Amino acid sequence: MNNQNQNQCSHLTTMGLSVATLPVLVGLMMMKTVGQDLLEWGQESEEIFRGDRLPLLNFPHD
Repeated sequence: MNNQNQNQCSHLTTMGLSVATLPVLVGLMMMKTVGQDLLEWGQESEEIFRGDRLPLLNFPHD
């Protein structure tokens, strides 16, 4: 009886790992994609605020 119970537990463990693998892989791929997107957005925002594209402000001199 103990061997049968251990075999059943082994099957449940295998099924649990099989079911949990796909969401973990999808989550890792989404994290990588979001990280790349955030990096690109950061680089684009740097281009927007570069000094050569900002207008020159004329301050009055005393």
